[in-house]
Amino acid sequence: MNSDRLTNRVAIVTGASRGIGSAIATDLARRGAKVVLAARDAQKLGEVVTTIRESGNECLAFRADLREVDAPQRLAEAAVARFGGIDIVVNNAGATRRGAFLTLTEEDWQDSFALKFFGAVRLVQAAWPHLKARSGSIVNIAGVGGRTPGAEFAIGGSVNAALLSFTKATAELGVEDGIQINAINPGFIRTDRLKKRLQSSAAALGVTIIEAERALVRDSNVTRLGEPEDIAHLVTFVVSPEGRFLHGSLIDADGGQTKTI
Repeated sequence: MNSDRLTNRVAIVTGASRGIGSAIATDLARRGAKVVLAARDAQKLGEVVTTIRESGNECLAFRADLREVDAPQRLAEAAVARFGGIDIVVNNAGATRRGAFLTLTEEDWQDSFALKFFGAVRLVQAAWPHLKARSGSIVNIAGVGGRTPGAEFAIGGSVNAALLSFTKATAELGVEDGIQINAINPGFIRTDRLKKRLQSSAAALGVTIIEAERALVRDSNVTRLGEPEDIAHLVTFVVSPEGRFLHGSLIDADGGQTKTI
């Protein structure tokens, strides 16, 4: 794919201050897009923005808590005010709590759905007229737990499944309005969150981090752990002209972790 295939396209990326979101925003900018990065952590967000600007690309930092009802609308308005429209929306924000089902509180469930699910729904609603005007694209970053939930991932599996269903539902309207809509399900990605999980596992087993990582790969029967850039490159392909035939697709990017059809 040519490095300038997304030149002058305007992209919103949520959860863009670290991990997968940071990698997606950076890769879209590298391909020529003007990126609006949204996250709660102003300091981390500023670091990513600085890196993108140092590479000579245009971007805008938008500090927001997408759990707030009006935040997605304000984010969409900021993108249009700064860059004149919206071509791409990547809903990546939202980490859900792991834990035994009986230990999860009402607040845990409400918080997770408020950010990852309702934040995405509201941003899609806010951005839809602008995306329709420019035949834009939406990518929802869900997760493999939406297909294969587990006892320790009751919240995450439920939220991701809802986001996958939302993707399919809006994809039907997207056909009518010329908006491409897909979802990506990352597996084990080497983010700060996974690193903490590996550290806990290593401590519990009395092994090194590297050994804990090998054990996770072996026990999950996957090819390897993923890198944030693996997801970023996939997003960039999906929203590029070459990926336009993908529509309503729920794409597993997990090294073979999902075993079911």
